[in-house]
This record gives sequence, structure tokens and C-alpha cells, in this order.
Amino acid sequence: MCHARRVSESVTPAESGGAPDLVELARIVARQRAELDRLRDQAATSAVVERAKGVVMALTGCSADAAGERLLQRAKAGRHTLLEECWITLGQLAPTAPGPHASPGPAAADAPDTGRAVLEEGSAPDDVAAALGRLGQALVRVTTPQDLARCLLDHLAPDMGADAILLYARRRDGGLELIGHAGVEDELATQWCRVPPLSGIAALDALRAREPRWLEDLASDVRRYLLIGDPPERWRSRAWLPVGAAGAAEVCIGVLRGRAGAFTPRDRAHLQGVTALCAGRLRVFDTPAARSPDAGADAVQALFDALPVAAMLLTPVPGASGGTEDFLVEAATSQVGDLLGRPGENPAGRRLREFRSALAAQPLWRGCLHVLATGEPYEGEPFAHEEVVADVPELFTYTVRVAPLHDTLVVSWIRHGSSDRQEQRLADLQRLGNLGWASWSLTTREASWSTQVFTLLGRDPAHGPVELTEVPELALPEDTPALTRAVGELVEEGRAFDVPFRIRTGGGIRHLRLAAEAVTDLHGRPVEVHGFVQDMTARRRAELALVESERAILTQHDVLQAERTLASRLQHALLPLANRPVHLAGLRVEVAYLPAQSGVHVGGDWFSAIELPEGDALLVVGDVAGHGVDAVATMAQLRFTAKGMVITGSSLTGALARLNTLLLHSGDTHTTATMVLARYSPRHRRLVWAQAGHPPPLLLRDGEARYLHRPRGMLIGAGATPVYEEAECRLEPGDRLVLFTDGLVEHPPESIDRGMERLAEAVSAAQSEGPVPLGPLLARMLPGERRDDVCVVDVRVPVVPEQ
Repeated sequence: MCHARRVSESVTPAESGGAPDLVELARIVARQRAELDRLRDQAATSAVVERAKGVVMALTGCSADAAGERLLQRAKAGRHTLLEECWITLGQLAPTAPGPHASPGPAAADAPDTGRAVLEEGSAPDDVAAALGRLGQALVRVTTPQDLARCLLDHLAPDMGADAILLYARRRDGGLELIGHAGVEDELATQWCRVPPLSGIAALDALRAREPRWLEDLASDVRRYLLIGDPPERWRSRAWLPVGAAGAAEVCIGVLRGRAGAFTPRDRAHLQGVTALCAGRLRVFDTPAARSPDAGADAVQALFDALPVAAMLLTPVPGASGGTEDFLVEAATSQVGDLLGRPGENPAGRRLREFRSALAAQPLWRGCLHVLATGEPYEGEPFAHEEVVADVPELFTYTVRVAPLHDTLVVSWIRHGSSDRQEQRLADLQRLGNLGWASWSLTTREASWSTQVFTLLGRDPAHGPVELTEVPELALPEDTPALTRAVGELVEEGRAFDVPFRIRTGGGIRHLRLAAEAVTDLHGRPVEVHGFVQDMTARRRAELALVESERAILTQHDVLQAERTLASRLQHALLPLANRPVHLAGLRVEVAYLPAQSGVHVGGDWFSAIELPEGDALLVVGDVAGHGVDAVATMAQLRFTAKGMVITGSSLTGALARLNTLLLHSGDTHTTATMVLARYSPRHRRLVWAQAGHPPPLLLRDGEARYLHRPRGMLIGAGATPVYEEAECRLEPGDRLVLFTDGLVEHPPESIDRGMERLAEAVSAAQSEGPVPLGPLLARMLPGERRDDVCVVDVRVPVVPEQ
């Protein structure tokens, strides 16, 4: 059945007094085309109805009118269209043994009405019933399994978001073969065109169980099944639905969706109704049209049966758009099925794409179309094919050829002999190794080169090879002496050589390698030379690039090391460390700064611990994002500015807000920093503190460690309108307060939360062991190699006030 092509034409109204009314002519043509489409659909629908009536007559023995009436009654009872009922009836026809007198047995008449039950079960919603009615009508225009896949995708994509459709038929060996697909690239279809009978294949699982498989949870589905797709996450939900009685082959329909989530009850009812309709369509596909006896065709097949090579005769099958949509195999030898991937089957009388759907993505198909379009013969690239000889698998090399024969095509496969295979392997070796062989006779002065040598040397094969003593003249002047000396020693003394040299070609300088050895006579005199020429340009360029890269790495390493040295000196100058604890505002304060041990950069961590003019203590820790001189410079700017602001009377939150403004207008809009500012008043032992995206201080009191509740505060430099708040707590004699940067608690792959838990545990343990200085605590917390800087300000409130 051909598809009618619908064309929308724009027509310009004719001018007054001009040509005939083109608008009216266009309308007439459009009506005629619409009527032609209607008549074709009516004829196709009538054919389906008549076929279904024939099935009912064969099963029940009733007349044609009675069969038609029975179909109408069933459709009315099932609340669906007559065409749907016909598809269901065709799909439920039990498979029969092949043969001219085969007829359905009594079991067929008593077969359970599964397709009808699917459509009626659960009273399908009206929109589902309407959609199935439209699908039943569309199926009359479907002529191949490939058309069916495209039709189903058009039907299911808007309804439930289907993105791809796959049709698999079960082979005789229990595996699957892809007979139709839509929404899937040809490469992926070719990769999955044949599926062996393995476990973990959802389509096979559905066919074996005779019930759908709903794959709706990708995480668990990927553990149970081998999922189609690269990557499998491309389709996050899938449904595999077996078609119960699709002729001699069982078929499974796959519906693949890119979106995640379950198939709703409505979707499931819809899909099971779809399989009931498709069973009839697939049944019709499986019954090839009877071919009228033709003495000429029989003679052609007899001729092909006598051919000693694999060959077939193809007739083009035109499509609806006028091009070739398939080829009918008029005759074929017995070996063709094996070479096409269907061992033991003969494609004669069948369409090529129906016999092997994956061929549409292979060079043979393109070759057939090329020959059909140009009339020029086609010869494909040699390919390997495994055959079993004396129960032993063996690889043979074949070449496929396509030649025109009037309105048909002759396809033949030529198996190469051992010498042909060796020659092909030698050609492949030279091509893959980018080398070629050469030989010179020192007695007759004859030379022989492979084609690849002419290519490597940039020499026209028409000019022939040069003698061995002339080869050095092809090299650059700088390389000629070494090559001349090596050739002379080989010719005079028989000494083999392997010499690199360069030549100049149209594409630039090419680096080559010539290796040669001599064959001597009975007296030890060289009489013949064998060797090879190899292109080393890519390797030489890679070596030069590697040397240049290593030089650049060393240079960069020196620059980074110099930067680290400079940053480290700046940091030590900006962060002087006391050798012993200091006393500020009645507090005992111990500080520590430890630079990173891995990498070549210095970080931007800092601290401040000073006594203010009013007698209060200012305690600060901060961390600038990034490393190197820039981070150290930003650290210095923030450190001194923060101290200056607080000394001159700014509140803690006001200082943070002004520091944020300063960092935003410093020229580098990508720099951020975190900070904790704390002010301690000894008169009331009151600690007021604020933070900007920094871990809170850790308070140890009476052997229990806890982190202070963090007030609001965002990173410095992260936004133009930050909000900062203060918090306060009263410190008691014997309290210990630890301010720190994240390098103390963040050690990937361990989370920072776990690191803070370990710090609290370590501080509590140190308290139980008696007064412990800061050093052992750091040793317990830090790994062997630090990836980040660490700043710690350890504050203790003496039990007895310091004098």
C-alpha cells in the first residue's frame, strides 16, 4: 500500500482579465488529492475488515454476512470501533503450521479473548478509547514493522511523553532481533539489532513471563537489567509489552521515555490496548503475500542455487515519496542468510529491511542506493566473517559487490583466498604503521617500492623508485652525510643501519626513518638490500612538544616557588608569632599559625590578638579565599583595617560591613573572606562577637565542649547588602575559648561537620588530662600532610586572676 503525499500549495489569485482562475484550479486539485487519500484509506480499511471476517468464518464456519455481524456485535459490546475489533481478531488468530492446506484448529476458536479483555478491562477513559480508535485507523496505512514503530511514536509521544519505540521479535535461538525502531539513532539500533538469549534483558523477560515489564525506578532497574542507551540515563522510565499472538514470531514492544516516574493506570491501560491492536497488524506482516507461479522466477532461483558464491537479485520497492524504501529479494543463494546475520534462513521472496532491519545503517544499503542512482558498480571495504569449518570457527575475509542488471541489482560476496588475505593484511600493516617496504638489487640496479613508500617520500609513482645510492639526495642537506655514510657501509660491508632523516614536502618538513639490511652471496658480498621507510613525524612532534611542555612546567614551577617564598616572607612579617602565651585583659592567649605542606602556594589565613586602649581585648581570626601573593596582600589589608576600625570606635558589625564594602571595591570582584571578630571586656567578663561566614568559636566549660550559637553574617565580599549581627556570652574562670580557621577541621574526604566533632572531642579530652598547651592539640587534630593553612587563637580564663 502506498502512502498518499499531501502537499500544501500557496496560490496567488489571478489578476483580472489574465489567465484562468488559478485559485479555483488549486482547490479542485486539493479536493481530488483528498478524495484519493480517502479512497486509499477506505480500500485499506476494507481489506482489514475482509481479512478479519475471513478469520471469523474459518473459526466458526459461519457465512460472510454472519461474520460481519458478529464483528459489529463484538465492537459494540467492547465499546470500540469496528476497525479496532478487526485488528484484535487478527491478532488473536493462533499461529498455524506452514503449508497450503493449513487451517486454524479448534484451539483457535476457543482461545481466550485477551485483546478484547485488555481494552474493556477497567472501563478505559474516553480519551484513551478515542486515542485507540485513531490508532486503529492509522494502522491501515502501516506497511512494515519500521512504519509501525514510527506510527506508535507519533501516537504515544504527545499522549504520555514517549521518546523512542523499539520492536523486537524473538529468534529461533531464543534471542531477539530488532525489526523496527523510531526515535533511536541508526548507530544505536545497529548496536542493539541482535540480542542473545541472556538473562537480565527486560524484553526477553517480558516475553518469557507473557506480561509487561514496567521499568520505573532507574536506580533499581539498572541493577536488574541491561538497559539500552548510552548512557542508560537517557531514558529514565521504560515499558516492555509482549504481543501475545503475532504470527509465528513473538514480538515485544518497548516504550522508552526520557522523563522519570511511573506509568499511570491510564497509561498502562492505554499501552495494553495498543499491544492488542498491534497484534493484528504484526500478524499481517508475518504472512507474506502469495507469489504467483512464474517460470522465469523459478529459473532465476534455480540459477542462483547453482552459483558457487553468495549472491542475491534485488528489485527496488518504491516508497510513497517516489524514492526507494526497500528492496525485494527475487532470488538468493543459501549462503546469503548467514552473511546477512540470519543463519539458516533464505531471504528470497522477502523485503530486505524486513529480513534484516539493521541493513539500513550499513554500507551495503548505501551501496545499493548509489548503484540505483548512478548505474555505477559498487564495491565495499573488505570485512571479516566467522564461519565454522569442520566444527572449528574460522575467520574469512569477504568483499561485497553490487552491479546493475536492467531494473534490478545483483549483489555478490567474494571470499578472498589466503594470498589475498595476506596481501590485504600487509596493506593494512603498512597503512596502520605508516610505513612501506622497499628493496634494491645491487647487481641489476633494479628497485621496488610499495605504494606507501612513494606516499611517504612525496614522490610520484610514475617517476619510479630511485636507486639506493640516490636515496640520501632526497634528504635535507643537514641529514645527507649521515644517510650517505650508512648506505655506503651497507653496500660495501653489508652493515645494516637504522637512520632517521628529514625531507621537505608540500606539507612541510617530514621526519622519516630508513632501516635496511643486506642479503649476501656465497662469498659474503651484498647483492640485495631489503628495508622499510617509516613516517616518524607525529612521534617526533610529540617528543618536541613533550620537551617544550617539560621546560614550561619547570619554568612555571620556578615562578610558583619564587612566589611562595615571597608570600611566605610577607606572611611571617605580617603575622609575628610569640614564643610563649601572652596576657591580654586578664586572659591567657596562645596563638599558632601553620602553613600548608602540599602545593606551592601560601594561604591567606590570619589572626589578631591585641589589647584595646579601653583595656578590652580584641580577638580575630580570618581566612581569605585563594592562595599566593594576592591572598596575602588581601589578608594584610583586612587584618590592619579591622584592627584600626575597632580601635577607632567602630562596632564589630559596623567593621564587618565596612570591610565588605572595602573588598567589593578593591578591584578584584571575585575575592571573598571569612572572619570572626570578638571583643572581651574584663570588667564584666563579657565576650561580644560577630562572624562573616566563619566557623563559630568552641567553648570548653566544666569539661563540656560546645560551639557558640552563630549570629547571622555572610561572607565578606559576597554581596553589596550584607546583614551582620552580634552575639554575646559571659566567660567564667576556667573557661577555654578556641577560635580557628577551617584548615583545622576540614580534611577531605572527611566532612567539615565530622572535623568539628573531632575538635570538640579533642579539647574535652585535653581538659581531662590537665592543662595542656596548644601544640599537642594541633598534633592530634592535623593529618600528616596539610593541604590548607591553619590559624588558632587559644583563649583561657584563669581561675585565679593574673597579677
